[in-house]
Amino acid sequence: MADTNNFIRWVTITLSLPWFEIAGKMWKIGRKVMRGLANEGVYEVLDYESTLELHDRGGKKATFKKRKKVRYLQDNIIAYQDHGWGDGKILINYRTSRGKAVDRYRAGYKTYILLSLREVKNRGNIDEFNIAWDIRNGFLTEDGYWSTDITNQTRRIKINVIFPKSRPPSRLTIEENNRQRTHILNKDAQKRLPDGRWRVTWETNKPRLYEVYILRWIW
Repeated sequence: MADTNNFIRWVTITLSLPWFEIAGKMWKIGRKVMRGLANEGVYEVLDYESTLELHDRGGKKATFKKRKKVRYLQDNIIAYQDHGWGDGKILINYRTSRGKAVDRYRAGYKTYILLSLREVKNRGNIDEFNIAWDIRNGFLTEDGYWSTDITNQTRRIKINVIFPKSRPPSRLTIEENNRQRTHILNKDAQKRLPDGRWRVTWETNKPRLYEVYILRWIW
């Protein structure tokens, strides 16, 4: 009986010591860190710039180009997943500066393209992808839009839309879809190029993760 009482007393004292409480807190913190690392994704985006060009005033022909500079966050990466979306016929003449498209499938409103890197990338390696495709009959109405999904931690994004010289936009807004916020873009966002075309630009640093930024216009 005395041994039992001594054991109970020892357990009580042990549990009351500060180091035991500290160890418990450290264990909880460690779990949070590991969960964070597991959810950090394959890469982070250091810089992203996209350009949608409308080639004619009827919106029948367009080209989309994007440049994405990434830093890998995991080891042994051999593939990169791209995606496309939009009205009309999309992903025509798909081209990329890095990797080779080896598979394509549709999920919801997006079409995903799997690029084989043809080499192994490890944590800390930096890559740059220059990707483009053509669009047909995607912007036939007077109100148009282009959305940008933030699916990875991103440091900077820049979105450009180029309009034909004979049909500049008359109203421009940028929407934060998840936060349900709309911002009107002023004249400073619109610039006439030397050849007469009109370029609209919007950019921001550290965009919100999982936010969808939608640039809308009336033309």
